[in-house]
Amino acid sequence: MRYGPWQTALLHKSPIPCLFPMSHPLCLCPRCLLTAVYWVSEAVPLGAAALVPAFLYPLFGVLKSSEVAAEYCKDTTLLLMGVICLAASIEKWNLHKRIALRMVMIAGAKPGMLVLGFMCCTVFLSMWLSNTSTTAMVMPIAEAVLQQLISTGVADTQEDSETVEATEDDYKEENLEKNQLERLDSLYLLLSPFQTAISIPEPKKEKESKNSRYPTKRDHMICKCLSLSITYAATIGGLITITGTSTNLIFAEQFNNRYPDAKVINFGTWFIFSFPIAIIMLLLTWVWLHFLFLGCNFRETCSLSKKRKTRREMLSERKIHDEYIKLGPISYPEVVTGVFFILMTLLWFTREPGFVPGWTSLFEKKGYRTDATVSVLLGFLLFLIPARRPFSRAPRTTAGGGSTERDPDPLAPMITWKDFQNLMPWEIVILVGGGYALAAGCKVSGLSVWIGRQLEPMSGLPPWMVTLLACLLVSAVTEFASNPATLTVFLPILSALSETLKINPLHTLIPATMCVSFGVMLPVGNPPNAIVFSYGHVQISDMVKAGFGVNLIGVLVVMLAITTWGVPLFNLTEFPDWAIDRNVTGSL
Repeated sequence: MRYGPWQTALLHKSPIPCLFPMSHPLCLCPRCLLTAVYWVSEAVPLGAAALVPAFLYPLFGVLKSSEVAAEYCKDTTLLLMGVICLAASIEKWNLHKRIALRMVMIAGAKPGMLVLGFMCCTVFLSMWLSNTSTTAMVMPIAEAVLQQLISTGVADTQEDSETVEATEDDYKEENLEKNQLERLDSLYLLLSPFQTAISIPEPKKEKESKNSRYPTKRDHMICKCLSLSITYAATIGGLITITGTSTNLIFAEQFNNRYPDAKVINFGTWFIFSFPIAIIMLLLTWVWLHFLFLGCNFRETCSLSKKRKTRREMLSERKIHDEYIKLGPISYPEVVTGVFFILMTLLWFTREPGFVPGWTSLFEKKGYRTDATVSVLLGFLLFLIPARRPFSRAPRTTAGGGSTERDPDPLAPMITWKDFQNLMPWEIVILVGGGYALAAGCKVSGLSVWIGRQLEPMSGLPPWMVTLLACLLVSAVTEFASNPATLTVFLPILSALSETLKINPLHTLIPATMCVSFGVMLPVGNPPNAIVFSYGHVQISDMVKAGFGVNLIGVLVVMLAITTWGVPLFNLTEFPDWAIDRNVTGSL
């Protein structure tokens, strides 16, 4: 069967008839290209563009409508829904704010340590919440601290170097110094008729322009450093877990669909591989930002001593402490949410750890339980468990006339459906489903195999060079296109390339998945960048300069990981059997 005139006009916008039958891979190119162009250009919303395969594939006989619809709801969709239930409970009961403030209080108010403290808490929260939600939550806390910093206005001044001893003898020592200065002034007045006037220049204050809202340039640099550190830390934290960011979920589902016999990607193996990457990136990014905005004097800005503190540092610590006090004592819903958080993590780790039998071995039938099973189960329980402590009386509130108001609902659950809906990223769900549908079309038509054969001239390159080129290409494209769209387009191509070159597909797919998150040079690179940019502390030139270094750090660390501890973890030195089977089937 060949294209009719209306089909040719619709796809090629040309009266020239198509020379290939419907089953030929080249006939699928316009459909895939149309979806890819919509994703990259964002001419329509990403979710709307992801619906293109839903009507084009049935219309042109590539896949049945029922088959396309099945691609839009996969195991990772349920995994995401369960995680969002937990995230809704964390945000509803302010557990995330308590964790962030406590970690910053531990770090202290020295500029370097303050930045590191905010980065650590942002990385931790971003492991479980979305990068956008984490940034939107942490930035107001950081902004309150920065406003307190600006209001004091003592950076780079003589007063900034004066310290306040945290002892009861401060007042006595201050009065003693004051009396000594008064005596010296009196002596100077007595001797002044006999001496020439001597003018002692005061230390210059490195002030910003009169129209600037920052008292000094150093205050502005601290604001830039802290703001950018939060968006970079959110990106780093999203790398650690499969559920940390949507691109990880896209990779996991597409990989498992393409290679169903490969039982190598789960929560535990991903965490073991990515956690060292995140730690190294966190430290190197902190050093880079410190060098770029705060200079190289780490001893001054990162001192752990709490005996001597500047006035500004004391006020900043007081502001953070006041925000923490406003939260009050830890509540029962916070405890329940924390227990569910720990329980979900433990069940994910112990499902199939690999080196010992997991809890799934207790069941007779194997392969039925996944990480989604755990997340949906615990997420469902949050709709059942009451938010009030059992056997406790509801607090009674009295109106102005002395009449008692009705007690709140004693059976109100931890989260409601409205709480879940407010956080559920349905656009990402449809986008991920569109990627699965696109991959299914490529598989049926043989387009991915055809693309892989066109890349055979790269067979002379070593595997690490192929991976490096893929990382650089993906990280460059994702600066201008959305991360999920970029990865959805590149994953089938890189899979076919790996199969053609007889390289373990994980050698290219995992680094590309991580590098697609490094779109940190522009505000349009990802939503966390846009959130930080909206606060007005940084300019595009600041983001480009700092983001280039972070991007380079990320690519180098990922390459280090895939060529060292990634080799024994995923057995990357051999072309696996599950990839051979897929390659043979695809060629047939």
